[in-house]
Amino acid sequence: LLTSGTAGAKEVVAGALSSLAENPDNQIAIAEAGAIPPLVKLLTSGTALAKEHAAGALGNLACHFDNQIAIAEAGAIPPLIALLMSGTAGAIEKAAAALWNLASSYQNKATIAKAGAI
Repeated sequence: LLTSGTAGAKEVVAGALSSLAENPDNQIAIAEAGAIPPLVKLLTSGTALAKEHAAGALGNLACHFDNQIAIAEAGAIPPLIALLMSGTAGAIEKAAAALWNLASSYQNKATIAKAGAI
């Protein structure tokens, strides 16, 4: 549904994944199920609410170290920074939290800085 559902379905699924990813046991399972690339795509192509939920899901997934590099490699950092500049208040909060979690990886710190977040 993240890739082929309606705009409303994508919002609901991204919101559900954000909630599920609050549980550490689910963080790897969600990533292994292939959810990271479609969540990253929603950051640029989704509705305002889908972008907020996708940023929240990615932020929660980034609590697990193994997901931090995968999220960055999927291209999440530039659209998360873009949300800081033009997103809704909720999306800005979720994008900032996601970048915070991603920055706990030294490799991602440099990528975040080069992408203009500082």
